[in-house]
Amino acid sequence: MTSAGRETPPSYHAPAGRVRAAAPRPVVVAAADAGSNSVHLLVARLAAERVSVLADESVFLGLGEAAERGWFGRELRTALVETLIGQVERARALGAGAIALVGTEPLRRAADAARVVVEVERSSGLPLAVLSQAEEGLLTLLGVSGGRPVLVETHVVDIGGGSCQIVEAGPGVAPTCVGLAVGSARLTAAVVRHDPPTRREWGLLQERARQLVATALRPARRDGPGAAPARLVVVGGTATNLGRLVPDGITAEDAGRTLTPALVDAAVRVLLGAPAEVVAERFALRPARARVLPAGAAILLALFDHYGVSGAEISAASLREGLVTALERAGRGWRDRLPELVSGGVVPSVGGVVPSVGGVVPSVGGEGAVRRSG
Repeated sequence: MTSAGRETPPSYHAPAGRVRAAAPRPVVVAAADAGSNSVHLLVARLAAERVSVLADESVFLGLGEAAERGWFGRELRTALVETLIGQVERARALGAGAIALVGTEPLRRAADAARVVVEVERSSGLPLAVLSQAEEGLLTLLGVSGGRPVLVETHVVDIGGGSCQIVEAGPGVAPTCVGLAVGSARLTAAVVRHDPPTRREWGLLQERARQLVATALRPARRDGPGAAPARLVVVGGTATNLGRLVPDGITAEDAGRTLTPALVDAAVRVLLGAPAEVVAERFALRPARARVLPAGAAILLALFDHYGVSGAEISAASLREGLVTALERAGRGWRDRLPELVSGGVVPSVGGVVPSVGGVVPSVGGEGAVRRSG
């Protein structure tokens, strides 16, 4: 954290050669990211490695569905630009001194995404950075970690609407990022034609998810180095909302904080038992979110099976928490310094290309995380 120096009060006489550390001055920063399902805004006050949330809001635009066609089109581009500009104004009204805007999978794929980038910068004076999958994964690791060392092998999984990022980290090794070119919304669009999905469609979701995971990830050894991770952490809307879909009569310790195959199966029974609007009303979700949760559940179950783990921790902190941390620590140069910020060491600036990062990387689990819904 950046600290502001203070003069020693006259009544305090510091020992020679020692200077009393000043308390960090709170800094308000903001991050907005345009993802496949929603455009999210986080405005936070950072001090003493704590993140105090001032605003945590999202607008559903369904960019991933449009990007699947290959372009956004004028109407959706206008809505996206206006949403981001509105979020910038909201952040400034809350006192944000620095704001970062990023786009993920849909802006990587849509042919007319460059028009959005140009218009956002023209209207707000802020650049809109289109993240690579590696950058997206490392920002998520930074957000979940809270800057603490990784003490055990840990995999952080972000199941998004258009893609999934899996970051593998451990003590004294470089973090690696693996991307799955599919997410809950894309998999839903490819398979599901009914609301709720039929049993046959659920079976197809599971089959596709297992194939995708097996193709993208190296086989997990069951013993020795490279075995199933000691910690599996899931972030994003799929994780947080599946954690809320505990049906009547089902109880679990730390419900909403952990996910097991049994709890995911129970959530799937809820999702397959009623239309998305009914499930959404019952559990306070957006209907659009409820429609894509079965696909997200299928991906998560495939990961459980691949790694041979019995469950995963849910973290509410993710990419945006990583982004506000990077912005506070590195300012406008956060993108060039991302490997340095994640590793805690000094590496050359790479202009947005994320190299292999050595050294000890931050751990999973930070203070100030808040659980969000929708």
